[in-house]
Amino acid sequence: MEHVDKIQFKKDLIQKCKLLITKNSEIARAAMQEHQQLANDYGQPKDRYDSFRTQMLRKRDMFAIQYQKALDELALYEKIDAEKIHTNVSFGCVVITDKQKLFVATSLGKITIENRDFYAISAAVPIFEKMKGLKVGSLFSFNGQNFTITELF
Repeated sequence: MEHVDKIQFKKDLIQKCKLLITKNSEIARAAMQEHQQLANDYGQPKDRYDSFRTQMLRKRDMFAIQYQKALDELALYEKIDAEKIHTNVSFGCVVITDKQKLFVATSLGKITIENRDFYAISAAVPIFEKMKGLKVGSLFSFNGQNFTITELF
């Protein structure tokens, strides 16, 4: 892949990840608001064994945590320099091995772009620790399999 193509591909990959996170954040925000409204509509507990309102507020809090996590992930994507072509494995780089294609950012799982499957992984996962700092041509082993880094950008 040419230098310009790599940069554009990385920009497209970042944009797709941001769209997925934005979609997830909107779902969490809507659920959070819905559960708050349910708790408000229900009013105060009817007796000490009535836990419906408490359950709704707990669910609201759970969705609030998910919403905040999504906002934090979006902030991380803003820090990625799409123009930078990495020479070693680090946060924000695309890593192509002989077995997998990875994007080191946040854990989003499988992402298909231009009919190619990539796995968005976090810098906190074990496979990243195995390949952190390695360069093109480097070998590393993970879960009993050997990988060769064929391309980085």
